[in-house]
Amino acid sequence: MAIFATRAPKYFLRARCCFLVGIFLAGLLTAGCFRREPPADLTIINGAEPESLDPAIIVSQPDMRIVLGMFEGLTRLDPKTGRAVPGLAERWDVSPDGKIYTFHLRTNLMWSTGEPITADDAVYSWIRALAPATASDYAEALYDVKNARDFNASGIKDPAQVGIHALDKQTVRVELDYPAAFFLDICAFPVTAVVPRQTIEKYGDRWIMARPLPGSGPYELVYWRLNDRVRLKKNPHYWDAANTQSDIIDILPIGSPDTAFNLYESGVADIVWDKGLVPEELMDVLLKRPDFHTFSYLGTYFIRFNVTRKPFDDPRVRQALALAVDKQSLVKKILRAGEHPASHLVPDGTANYTSPEGLDYNPALARKLLADAGYPNGKGFPRFEYTFDASTGGAAQTHEDIAVELQQMWRDTLGIQMDLRQVESKIFFSMLSHLDYQVARSSWIGDYDDANTFLGMFVSDDGNNRTGWKNPAYDALILQANQQTDLQAREKIFQKAESMLVSNGVPIIPLYFYQGLNYFDTNKIQGIYNNVVDQHPLQCIAKIKSP
Repeated sequence: MAIFATRAPKYFLRARCCFLVGIFLAGLLTAGCFRREPPADLTIINGAEPESLDPAIIVSQPDMRIVLGMFEGLTRLDPKTGRAVPGLAERWDVSPDGKIYTFHLRTNLMWSTGEPITADDAVYSWIRALAPATASDYAEALYDVKNARDFNASGIKDPAQVGIHALDKQTVRVELDYPAAFFLDICAFPVTAVVPRQTIEKYGDRWIMARPLPGSGPYELVYWRLNDRVRLKKNPHYWDAANTQSDIIDILPIGSPDTAFNLYESGVADIVWDKGLVPEELMDVLLKRPDFHTFSYLGTYFIRFNVTRKPFDDPRVRQALALAVDKQSLVKKILRAGEHPASHLVPDGTANYTSPEGLDYNPALARKLLADAGYPNGKGFPRFEYTFDASTGGAAQTHEDIAVELQQMWRDTLGIQMDLRQVESKIFFSMLSHLDYQVARSSWIGDYDDANTFLGMFVSDDGNNRTGWKNPAYDALILQANQQTDLQAREKIFQKAESMLVSNGVPIIPLYFYQGLNYFDTNKIQGIYNNVVDQHPLQCIAKIKSP
């Protein structure tokens, strides 16, 4: 294998997967014969099949990449920095206390179907995301808005009491409970994107299947064919249509790294996102190619404990397991794209923040803590289960490899026995949400460039906590930090909270920080900038035209 790989990996993989590629190409030709569809200007392999294209309920990064091309919020993301810049709102005013934002919408806003977009549409979209019936997993992103939390929890029934209002057709006023340093980034997040009320009220839960589907973003949906592609075309009514680079974009749901690479090598695909779609056995060779790009971004791989179940209700047990993990060895043995071991949750490089160090590898202290908890040398410790998901691409193998390493480390160091359980992804995430597990693999990709996107999810009532860990002192620190306008003072409060999370309470064990990886030829593709949130606005990407 290694001999083949060091010579010509692309031909090696073509030989292995040419049959699959042939079938795929035949499908394209057949579809073209019947539909006579124009070819795409740009074809992107995006990983998993989308679970939804509804901005209020999506949770995965592949879904978000598509949705942010179809629907826009008051702000949007800058492709170079990943930070918020004006979107549907051309400007905004902020009150001296930082709690009231007045957004001024552009005068040329229209749905892709030609009707005007107004301030009422923005208000409707936010209220819909917060409505309990929508069941949005990201409703918490809007909890800084006055009364949003109580409305989402059904404590308040009247949406007029939520702090977002249309002052006129082009002005939106948002009142916050306290100044939030990351609020403008939230306004670029899919859950706040402006969606078509008229279509949703007509079609209900199936509104995304309406044709034509009114979009507020740079692209409109042509079709979504399961296990084939999502096709988008340029929205001529988008306020910035003059700068939308590609007319037609095809987004393919390919989960096999071999197939993804061969479609790219054969010219069918122009861009492939994510490390999980790089053939694992060729990783070392492919990373040396100029069209394979690695970069740092805000992502952490960690372990969750269900602290409502014994023996993991004892923080000494959780600390012992954390101290028994040799993260340096784990990363060196399994991961090969430049990932770094993590003793804290918030990734290095997060804006205005440096994490305190957490628990490091210390087998002797691990054994002492386990003995103090009543399990000397692991005696009497119940056999337990480590759950991980069957993700697409190379990620599934990584999850399994890490699970096996942890199993051996905890057995050798602490004398405890762990069983491995792999489940389908949808079931896995449902198990986490319902605390139907003991120990599980987890990860988090920052929604915006701020420590709160990591630390805020472990507040007691946050929907993404999923550990059962509740600490009023921690909750108070997070609230205090987000009310603080002085960045240095805010950092110190967050540091105190993070120490409480990763060193004392330990409902999680950080393992490593992600390293991003995608592949595309910079001589053929322009408009992709690897930023810390790993978001790449579709309207900025295009093939370079030959002279």
